[in-house]
Amino acid sequence: MDNNLDITAEAGEERLPMLPLRALTVFPDTSVSFDVERRRSVAAVEAASKGTRRIFLVAQRDPMKENPAVEDLYEIGVVCTLRQYVRNGDHGLRVIVEGVSRARRTEASMEGKYPHSTVSLIPREGAERTGRLVALMRNAVTLYDQYLTENEINRPEVFIGLTLRDDPDYTADYIAQSINISAAAKQDLLETFSAEERLGKLSRIMSDEINITRIERDINEKLRNNMQNAQRDSILREQLHIIQNELGEDDMSDVEEYRQKIAQAKLPGEVEEKLNKENERLAKQPFGSAEASVIRGYLDAVLALPWHTGTKERLDIAAARRILDKEHYGLEKVKDRIIEYLAVRKVAPDVKGAILCLVGPPGVGKTSVAMSIAHATNRKLARMSLGGIHDEAEIRGHRKTYVGAMPGRIMTAMTQSGSNNPVLLLDEIDKLGSDYRGDPSSALLEALDPVENTTFRDHFLEIPFDLSNVLFITTANTTDTIPRPLLDRMEVIELTSYTDEEKAAIAKRHLLPKQRKRHGLSSSTLRVSDAAIRALISGYTRESGVRQLEREIASLCRKADKLIATGEADLLSVRPDNLEALLGPKKFKPDVLAGKDAVGVVNGLAWTSVGGELLEVEAVCLEGTGKLSLTGNIGKVMEESAQAAVSCIRSRARALGIDPEFYKNRDIHIHFPEGAVPKDGPSAGVTIAVAAISALTGVAARRDVAMTGEITLTGRVLPIGGLKEKTMAALRYGVKTVIIPKENEKDLEEIDQTVRSELSFVLASTVDDVISAALTLPKAVG
Repeated sequence: MDNNLDITAEAGEERLPMLPLRALTVFPDTSVSFDVERRRSVAAVEAASKGTRRIFLVAQRDPMKENPAVEDLYEIGVVCTLRQYVRNGDHGLRVIVEGVSRARRTEASMEGKYPHSTVSLIPREGAERTGRLVALMRNAVTLYDQYLTENEINRPEVFIGLTLRDDPDYTADYIAQSINISAAAKQDLLETFSAEERLGKLSRIMSDEINITRIERDINEKLRNNMQNAQRDSILREQLHIIQNELGEDDMSDVEEYRQKIAQAKLPGEVEEKLNKENERLAKQPFGSAEASVIRGYLDAVLALPWHTGTKERLDIAAARRILDKEHYGLEKVKDRIIEYLAVRKVAPDVKGAILCLVGPPGVGKTSVAMSIAHATNRKLARMSLGGIHDEAEIRGHRKTYVGAMPGRIMTAMTQSGSNNPVLLLDEIDKLGSDYRGDPSSALLEALDPVENTTFRDHFLEIPFDLSNVLFITTANTTDTIPRPLLDRMEVIELTSYTDEEKAAIAKRHLLPKQRKRHGLSSSTLRVSDAAIRALISGYTRESGVRQLEREIASLCRKADKLIATGEADLLSVRPDNLEALLGPKKFKPDVLAGKDAVGVVNGLAWTSVGGELLEVEAVCLEGTGKLSLTGNIGKVMEESAQAAVSCIRSRARALGIDPEFYKNRDIHIHFPEGAVPKDGPSAGVTIAVAAISALTGVAARRDVAMTGEITLTGRVLPIGGLKEKTMAALRYGVKTVIIPKENEKDLEEIDQTVRSELSFVLASTVDDVISAALTLPKAVG
């Protein structure tokens, strides 16, 4: 037992464990059971059980506070005797206490293992038994009996016990403990020490509670009557329906109408049988039933599908090519694939639809080219945006058992297109999510499988639908996040970044006329020179596509509209010299190389979502203990590439004229500028190796050389991706020579001819090939 929690020498004072209560008040001479969950409260109960079994219970002012301070507790509480407690779960207790006396806390502390307080007991007043007191007590007992009756609580023994005991304090406290009122009202009664005053307050509270209960009962009675009336109306309507049927006045119009629609639709046998069964169920439904509405919705959804409706496909290859060329500049791979598809359809009409996946950075025209494909092939277009979808039911629909069930997005798109052979565009397929509701990408496996999609079943429709005539086109920014089984079902066509020349052509042929038309302008009211378009591309955009370029052209159109609307001019002519006056200062400065060759500074080439970038790598060699430091917000893969590069240098240090012990007595620090930009990937391996060799040998690296490639421990140079974008970045920065892996030689065919003619390419099989092209080592070094 804790000796600090004994009865003190002062009269009526005790130092006891203290238990703060939330939304609960205990009164003297009453027994109450409750749960204790808080760790320190459990400790207080256990301390009381080891001592005098007396504990001070006091209510919190704010029951939502998890860890109350002393000032968060009321001053008046009750000293109770701990009768019993049992374990409730892993940490909680189920406690039974009996109130002994009101008490006032004089000193309290929340410190230590549990709260404790010095309390001063408040004795009963022992008021004189007057006629008024007796009357108040009898009135309270009578009102309590009414309260129990109104709330349909059958406890006659309690009522008899109150009558026989004839104690005003006990009567007031017992009733206060028993009735259902707010914690604040109970605390007010606990702090009312006079039995006469307490009984008066109780009488007023119970009178109010009785009136509220009666009002609630009246409201419930009216609600019950309304429901009975609704049921009565439903029965009468059903009887009227039967009478009309007997008289031949009801021709079952809905059921008959659906029967005729099903017969006229000429549906497959399984589908027709299913719909006829649902129609028979509809005929048996009572008037106004919820199930009838579900069946009607189901029949409407199935009958709205384009079972036999389709568009006549345009197989004129020359016309299709003209449409594709008119609406899009470049994108030859996509156009050739569509022309091939049409050629196959022309030669073998029974071939089914294709499944294409257009992959490329934002703004290169993936979505718009899908629309052009629909136009060129004379098919309807239905578009589904899959970005952010987490629920598998979004694709395959909800089962009819769920409230508000509906078909999935694929069948909804088929209905909206009104054709059984549309171009179905699944936009942003790489941004599908998955969680506890299912995996939408798995739901797409059946739809995108040419073998299985002849009998695609939606969960809501529960019948097979043939999707084999649909031309599926999906778009994505990257294939990294597309599940392999789904990617395996699609033919991937990569759309690379546009060159500046391509952007200029697109702006001149498509963007400028489009924005002129949208803003009510013509070539006679807005003129933009070719030089201005190129200046706009280089100074105001930095992207792989043309979205920002289109926004800047739209801004020029608004400037022209403003001048015309205010009468300041009839024509706006945009030239490079007035571009800044119209659009403000240039957002991007021209990309230039460093002024001269430098030791430890090497140009690498990187791929980003907005195109290629030139990535400088800096390396310095310092006196030290062989530590390798890497900075610049790099990822794990790039960090491992740096370690591989250093190991490769160690393996051929003598041949490079480097001290073989450099890894013991020299520290190498490799830094990637623009530290706020995350960088990762293996293609900077050769760049890191050359920068480190330059720093260790003191030989400057050529400023007009850029490189890319993954390096191995044995010095082999492995192939990389994104070569087109990287070479475009090299040309933009003024690089003359680009070192690429030997295995990427085949990719040079895809590089723009302008870029190929301006750059000199070095094909490297090993790191020695890279070093000989990037550094000028002493001739004596073998």
